[in-house]
Amino acid sequence: MHGWIILDKPLGLGSTQAVAAVKRNLREAGFGKVKVGHGGTLDPLATGVLPIALGEATKLCGRMLDASKTYDFTICFGTETSGLDAEGETVATSEYRPSLAQVEAALAQFTGPIEQIPPAYSAIKIDGQRAYDLARAGAAVAMQSRAVTVHELYIHKDTAIDGLDSITLTANVSKGTYIRSLARDIAYAVGTVGHVAMLRRTRAGPFNLESAISLDKLNAFGQGAAQEDIILPIEAGLVDIPALNLSPEQARAIQQGRVLTGIAMKDGLHWARGADLRPIALVENVDGILKTVRGFNLTP
Repeated sequence: MHGWIILDKPLGLGSTQAVAAVKRNLREAGFGKVKVGHGGTLDPLATGVLPIALGEATKLCGRMLDASKTYDFTICFGTETSGLDAEGETVATSEYRPSLAQVEAALAQFTGPIEQIPPAYSAIKIDGQRAYDLARAGAAVAMQSRAVTVHELYIHKDTAIDGLDSITLTANVSKGTYIRSLARDIAYAVGTVGHVAMLRRTRAGPFNLESAISLDKLNAFGQGAAQEDIILPIEAGLVDIPALNLSPEQARAIQQGRVLTGIAMKDGLHWARGADLRPIALVENVDGILKTVRGFNLTP
C-alpha cells in the first residue's frame, strides 16, 4: 500500500486527526497496518487540501512540506484576535473600513520576498516549547521575523464595492508563510485591524482540490466502497519534476546506492524509473553526477 490520499479536510478536524482517520479506514478496508504521514499541517479552523502519504510515499513528506501552497482566505476587518483567526480573545478593534481600491493598492507590498512575524499561536518552538503552549499559559511570546515569499496575491471576491467589512483573497506562498500574519499585516497596511474568518487551502505542491476526496468518501472506502479515485499512485506526488528512464543496469546501480555519471540530463531533481516504469528513487543530478536522494522500496 503505497501512494496518496488527498483529503479535503473539513472544518474542525486537525491534521493528526485526519491521519488517524486514514489509518482507521485503511484497517477497516482490510489493508492492515500501513505507514501514514501528512504533507503539511492544516489548522482545525482551515479546510482544503491535505496530502496524506501511504507507505513509501511517506519518504516524500519532507518534499511536500517544502512545496508552495495556495490558499483562499477571508479577512474580516475591524477586529484583531489573539490567534488572528475566528477563535481567541479580541485584542484590538477599529471602526475604520478600507475601500476596495485601498486593498488592491496594498497587495503589491506583500507580493514577492517579504518579512513577517508569525502568530504567537503557532507551532514554532521557542526554547523547546511550542509558541501556542506559551501563549495559552499567558506568557509573553516574542516571535522573530522570518523571510517568506508570496508568489501571487490577488482579490478572489469581495462583499462590497466600498467600505469593506471583509474581503476574500487568494495567495500562492512559499513554505513557512502564515496566512494569519499576512491578513493581519494587510489590515494594518490599509489603516485598520483584522483577522482570518475563512481559510481554505486549494493546492499543496502538485495536488489540488480536483484530486481531493471528502471525509465521507474516505469513510465509505473504509466500509467497503471501491478504491477507485481514493488512493493515488506514488508518482502523483512527483508530477512537478521530470522522470528519468533508466536501463536495467542503471536501475540496479541506483538501487544499490551507487553514483552514476555520463547521463545526458539537466541538473536538478528527477524521479528515476526502470523498464516497468516503477519509481525507483528520487535522484539529483549536479554537474553530470547523479546521486540518490531517497530510494523507494517498491516490489513489482
